[in-house]
Amino acid sequence: MPFARWRRPLSVRNLDLLVLLAFTVSLAYFNDAQIGVSVPLVYPLLLYLLLRMLWAGIRGGRRSLGLHLNVPVAWLAVGVIFLMGFRIGLNVTDANVIDVGYAGVIGADKLVKGDRLYGEFPKDNQHGDTYGPVNYAAYIPFEQAMPWHGTWDKLPSAHGAAIFFDVLCCALLFLLGRQVRGPDLGIALAYAWAAYPFTLYVLNTDSNDALVAGLVLAAVLVAANVAARGTFSALAGMTKFAPLALAPVLAMHRPRRLITFMLAFLATVLVVCAPLVLNGEDLSSVWDRTIGFQSARGSPFSAWGYPGGLGASAQHIWQAFTALLAVGLAFVPRRRDTAGLAALCAAILIALQLGVTHWFYLYIVWFFPLVMLALLAPAPVRSPPPEAAPVPQLSLQR
Repeated sequence: MPFARWRRPLSVRNLDLLVLLAFTVSLAYFNDAQIGVSVPLVYPLLLYLLLRMLWAGIRGGRRSLGLHLNVPVAWLAVGVIFLMGFRIGLNVTDANVIDVGYAGVIGADKLVKGDRLYGEFPKDNQHGDTYGPVNYAAYIPFEQAMPWHGTWDKLPSAHGAAIFFDVLCCALLFLLGRQVRGPDLGIALAYAWAAYPFTLYVLNTDSNDALVAGLVLAAVLVAANVAARGTFSALAGMTKFAPLALAPVLAMHRPRRLITFMLAFLATVLVVCAPLVLNGEDLSSVWDRTIGFQSARGSPFSAWGYPGGLGASAQHIWQAFTALLAVGLAFVPRRRDTAGLAALCAAILIALQLGVTHWFYLYIVWFFPLVMLALLAPAPVRSPPPEAAPVPQLSLQR
């Protein structure tokens, strides 16, 4: 409501907001067990956002970008405080921990005890070991403060972790907005996170998807620091492996220091994988339980996995296109500001999600904050073309 352009109902900004909200229509059909309707409704929305972010990241699109508020920014600040308090209260009193959050707690307990992490999860969450090691390490402080009792009970540590990830994303968006334009944009982005339905959806399922969003946002926030950018890029990729696709664009954001980025990235991967080596993990088993399982699993929640949906050949073609896009965007002429980087990161994540067999609404928060940053940040200022130098007047003298 604060971002819509009421005097221009057919503006691109209003279309952007409607597309972001239209996922709720698909979710309504999903909740009614009509996945034959819910699945096809998702893809036009993702395709629109993909094209939108490519345009914003490469061309800029001055007329449809920028912060235009319908209310004083102080109202949004009050709204952030109220909404975040409401969200936390709702999580504490009326939220369920799905298998994703449960997996984080189990993995944290295993890491602390020095047990093998992959291949030995309990029967009530057999595939909970499908994530990267950073995901389980992030749950350690919460599992230690509120220990796991070995069963799928209320899992207060999963609630604590989900609340922390949620608040972290809200804070990072404020810092990003302040860095790009000042506190007004920071408050607007924090409000967008607090008011968006699917960030609340992630919080009240106590999943780990806000952690992915937070680490990607951190990589964009510290983009000016090459070593920090490489570190957070690796941390995001080793949480849920999809953000590894962002590494080329993040690496080439400041290409003159590419070696520094690569060293920081590789050092971070080695550090987070060290506990696996020390615990005697079989690397082939780690691959099979993580990327191998995800690439081979079936799911009716996508156009590729739904019975009678698109074939495997078409899926492989799209996945190849996504790989080329992730690499190609690192080298094409593009915006070099923070918002442009966010737009291209969002485009890559959306393209990747378009090609996976198992897609779910929780993944929307991976790209949503990047999309909002790209839409609300000011468009890049294009310098006017240089004036032609005056032609000297030559005179011929006898």
